[in-house]
Amino acid sequence: MKPTKFETAIALIDKKNAEDPNIYTVSGLDYPKELLYSQRMSRKLLQFDSNASKALQIAARAQHICRWIIPRNEFPMDRIGYLKWRETLKKMHAKTTVDILQKVGFDEQFINRVEKIILKKMIKKNDESQTIEDVICLVFLDYYFDEFAVKHSDEKVIDILQKTWVKMSDKGREAALQLSFSDKGLNLVKKAIS
Repeated sequence: MKPTKFETAIALIDKKNAEDPNIYTVSGLDYPKELLYSQRMSRKLLQFDSNASKALQIAARAQHICRWIIPRNEFPMDRIGYLKWRETLKKMHAKTTVDILQKVGFDEQFINRVEKIILKKMIKKNDESQTIEDVICLVFLDYYFDEFAVKHSDEKVIDILQKTWVKMSDKGREAALQLSFSDKGLNLVKKAIS
């Protein structure tokens, strides 16, 4: 049976992310970092919203597509440099995904919708953009937070958690509070949201 356009798009996104030279080890197994991240995004999205549209599922899978191509150190190592790097990445992720969707044969309306979600346009006003933001935050909290917390001061971690919390919807925050944190992690989360 011929794969659907959706299945082909997901496979092409995975193929790109499998090229990531950065390796992330989980339970003794090595994964290309962004391939693992994209699969976690897909899994978390469907846990969070089992009726997520195909556009939203593709946007989640492509959230960090080819992220390693634009290293952080190509931008000034300050807040402005960080924000510029993030904005440049978002545009690159969107363009790479648009190219894939055009090649697969999706219509322009669908492609524009995916692009808008990846660019996180109108976060608090567009349900799908808000959902992707919630899922990004949940993936961070579930899979990367404890590791992040060990490398940074409690003040910095609490600041990041507060910024994360502001971006999330009520539904996203509820889901975040259901996650299992380490004792230290839970303590930091409580401090951040109190």
